[in-house]
Amino acid sequence: MHLRSIRDVKSWKGKRVFLRVDFNVPIVRGKVAPGGDWRIERALPTIGYLTHHGARVILGTHLGRPGGRARAALRLDPIAKRLGTLLGGGRVKKLPECVGRKVAQAVAKMRNGELVLLENLRFHSGEDTDDPKFAKELATLADVYVNDAFAVSHREAASVVAITKELPSYAGLLLEEEVAVLSRVTTRAKKPLVALLGGAKISTKIGTIQNLARKAGTVLLGGAITNTIFAARGYGVGASLISKEDFALAKKLRSSKKLELPVDAVIGDPKHPERTARVVEIRATPHEVCPKKFAIFDIGPRTVALYAGFLKRAQTIVWNGPLGWFEVRSGSHATRALARLIAARSSGRAFGVVGGGETIQALHETHMAHFVDHVSTGGGAMLEFLAGKTLPGIKPLIKK
Repeated sequence: MHLRSIRDVKSWKGKRVFLRVDFNVPIVRGKVAPGGDWRIERALPTIGYLTHHGARVILGTHLGRPGGRARAALRLDPIAKRLGTLLGGGRVKKLPECVGRKVAQAVAKMRNGELVLLENLRFHSGEDTDDPKFAKELATLADVYVNDAFAVSHREAASVVAITKELPSYAGLLLEEEVAVLSRVTTRAKKPLVALLGGAKISTKIGTIQNLARKAGTVLLGGAITNTIFAARGYGVGASLISKEDFALAKKLRSSKKLELPVDAVIGDPKHPERTARVVEIRATPHEVCPKKFAIFDIGPRTVALYAGFLKRAQTIVWNGPLGWFEVRSGSHATRALARLIAARSSGRAFGVVGGGETIQALHETHMAHFVDHVSTGGGAMLEFLAGKTLPGIKPLIKK
């Protein structure tokens, strides 16, 4: 897949560029959370490229889910401040709106190499509905559109899809990198390919599971998605987190040489997770894994050892989703253990790709994230790309 790149443009000097970024980062007490600015950092090369070449950069992003109305807690002032620090201490001008007369006036006064940050795009209901009218309002601010927000490119949003019908459109450097790396996984991965998938819902991962399994790979499953699979097959999983609406999909995932399920689990009382945690076996035939008031917290030590064996033999590794109740200590051991192994195997013996918010959090807690070949900024977008889909935000950027 070849995209129209910002590097294809001969001159950016004086051009007004609407640059869609993903600065949807955690805000704590009015500041970007410590360590939560990594998505902002990943956009810096594209911002630097455009401003260095004389473009007038208009940054657009969303933050949270405000539901189409302005919310003080989701204004972008903390992001503007952090971005200024990352850019070398300069002040980033943040506009009070993302469209309207005042915004147009501020953009008209911009000089070559300057940038401004628009207010939260999702304060307008037209953003989430891919409203062409809202997209046209955004497009009037610029001469060119650049998408560097891979993490939202699986969504049909006005600033991601509809706007490409109004302006010449290109991919930023981060988006290019994401597509190149994930295309390598889906089309020319070194074998064996091993995918480790956790998380809560099968519906968000079944396409990825099926597609990666077809690529002659092994898919290792954990997290709440395995609770749902076991429950759908008649196992007693007590008070474990499950998704009943995914039972039909769960039954489609038949056991095979390419699909591995846990052989043991850590269970306990959710009200007293640390005091009650214990390991139980998961047998091949349906049985009661845990009593009604207990829940599955994590995959067990035998499963960790089993999965580690596959990962140690892998030449390509893909990981998305925690393997247990990551928020509590007794449910986080497997996720952290396999995070360390994946990091240790990457950048040399295997090609490692990791994505998803909690997954990346776990990886950072190991202090080994820098060893992984590619940490994707996308969770859902990464999964849909690996499922073989052409993302709606990427489709308009593909070279004909």
